[in-house]
Amino acid sequence: QVQLVESGGGLVQAGGSLRLSCAVSGRTFSRYVMGWFRQAPGKEREFVAAISWTGARTSYGDSVQGRFTISRDNAKNTGYLQMNTLKPEDTAVYYCAADPRTTWPSNEYDYWGQGTQVIVSS
Repeated sequence: QVQLVESGGGLVQAGGSLRLSCAVSGRTFSRYVMGWFRQAPGKEREFVAAISWTGARTSYGDSVQGRFTISRDNAKNTGYLQMNTLKPEDTAVYYCAADPRTTWPSNEYDYWGQGTQVIVSS
């Protein structure tokens, strides 16, 4: 059983920063792509960012490009999403996900966390 647990969400003012973490535990894979997604109330889930196993490749959604940075520490089985210059429209539940196929770019994530709430006040 694989578990992904997000942390680091909270309330922040517009222009502020937050750093989300995603800890992977259980029957971990030898390699996996990690992705971050978000879903705001009444909206569909949106791709935020993804990172390859080695970290050499990253991808970002248009709405966060230049403001968010994805990273990972494989020794700790943990991924991160550094979010800077936050805007009210970034308010959402943020989910991390893992794709053990390591295909790049990933289009199918098998494992998901429960999500962490981010609220950006204006």
